[in-house]
Amino acid sequence: MEIEIVRPSGLSVDDLAAWSALQNADPALDSPFLSPGWVQAVERAQRARRGDVQVAVLRDGSAARGFFPARVTGFTAMAAGAPMSDYQALVAAPGIALNPRHLIEALGVHRLDFSYMLADQAVFAPHMRGQGISYLLDLSQGYAGYAGQRRAAGSGLLKDLDKRRRKAEAEVGAITFTAHSRSRTDFERMVEWKRAQLQATGQTDIFQTDWTLTLMRDLFARRDPDFGGVLFTLHLGGELAAVHFHLRGRHTIHAWIIAHDQAFDRFSPGLLLFQDIARWMDETPFKVLDLGAGDYRFKQQLANRHRMVAHGFVGRPSPLSLLRQAQYGVRNAAESLPLGRISALPGKAMRRMDLWRGLR
Repeated sequence: MEIEIVRPSGLSVDDLAAWSALQNADPALDSPFLSPGWVQAVERAQRARRGDVQVAVLRDGSAARGFFPARVTGFTAMAAGAPMSDYQALVAAPGIALNPRHLIEALGVHRLDFSYMLADQAVFAPHMRGQGISYLLDLSQGYAGYAGQRRAAGSGLLKDLDKRRRKAEAEVGAITFTAHSRSRTDFERMVEWKRAQLQATGQTDIFQTDWTLTLMRDLFARRDPDFGGVLFTLHLGGELAAVHFHLRGRHTIHAWIIAHDQAFDRFSPGLLLFQDIARWMDETPFKVLDLGAGDYRFKQQLANRHRMVAHGFVGRPSPLSLLRQAQYGVRNAAESLPLGRISALPGKAMRRMDLWRGLR
């Protein structure tokens, strides 16, 4: 098996078809973040940025057997589109043997960092340093089947949302849900609300760099059949109350950018919009609403399935690998101590640093 490094825009028609076929054959890989459409969109958005978006193509002769995209900056690599990407994985047929160190050698780097690697990827298992939970709504049995599962699990969230919906209609007016909205005004309002939320909560403004908005606007404008962005809106009494901009794959909707008008907080408009999206999916080919990683209460209450994602790194002997090893050493030592929030500080610092690196 040979490894060829190709720019996303340089993938052949046969390569793109092979990539899509590998995704279609494995439901675990059915994520828009693992599709060729994602890495090509990231390449378009980051043309003027420092670093290159590349795809490592595993070839058996001329046939492509696996794909691994990454962004290469200097002597390190990270997920293509990080920190805007929620998943990373080797898209390949089952049983493909790969030494990940050969992968980073082919990419020409000393170290590959990952934050949301699918934890069932055996290739990277020896290099995983910790795991987290990613939450999903499995709607393969339809909304009614999903709601029944949540009731059986003891979750009262959907019942509470039904009450909030009736209250909103009584106090504010009619609720209007729109899927595949083409409103540029609502899209830009979402960005304004999201930036205000990030600032108010002391989080890094992901829109401080130009490529993230370029990426989102590109995905909003495109009409590719199996990949792209989709805007969902919720109006209360004629006023925009919540906006979601999600990614769509062939059978999966992935929750991505979420924002709402705080004036409607008492009605939980963002959650009402999630509920409407889940109902809408009954009439579509989409079977999974992926909420991504993060231990937020609403994700735990909405989800009826989860998957594990892992963080870690693959390195070859170098100062850069030693530095990452030392960072994880401090992080692991702190997290093993019963120091409350202090124990989490090294991990938060590493995540913040990686976020800044990705935004550059």
